[in-house]
Amino acid sequence: MEDINIKSVRYPKATDEKLEKISVKLGRPKKLVVIQMVNYFYGTKKDPIDFNDELLKKELVNGVNRIIAFFKKQEKDFLLPMFTDCNGLTIIAKEHTEYFKIIWQHLQKEEKKSEGISNRTVQLEKEIARTHQYYNEKSKLKSSFREILNYYINQRESLGWPVSAVKKEELQSHVRKSLESI
Repeated sequence: MEDINIKSVRYPKATDEKLEKISVKLGRPKKLVVIQMVNYFYGTKKDPIDFNDELLKKELVNGVNRIIAFFKKQEKDFLLPMFTDCNGLTIIAKEHTEYFKIIWQHLQKEEKKSEGISNRTVQLEKEIARTHQYYNEKSKLKSSFREILNYYINQRESLGWPVSAVKKEELQSHVRKSLESI
């Protein structure tokens, strides 16, 4: 069997100490760490001297720019129309508030008018009740007076005053008409 590990690399002792620390930290042998480092730099095409890692910076900047572009698109498509609509709704709400204030003032005036009408209605009902009472009393008074008058007429005729029948009838008719006009 042929040994595939035929190549060797020479490096200073300080580098060996650093490589030893890295391998202990990662828990892998130095040989495996070196192979993985080579594969890493080969695959990413990064220059080990470039500590700033320009490719990574470019990728990050591109990613940030894509995110910012996405946010700007969302803002343009959703937020700006929503803010515009909210502004319109705020204006409409203020106008409605003014209308409601006017309606409230009108309702308060109407309430005062309704209270006045209600008070007048109560007064009218009282006056109507009083008028009915007066009418009933007047009817009772007329009835009582009619009884007294009939009693007077009957008693006067029984006493026999010498007056003609026509004059008696005329007197009775005049007294009855006067009674009804009370």
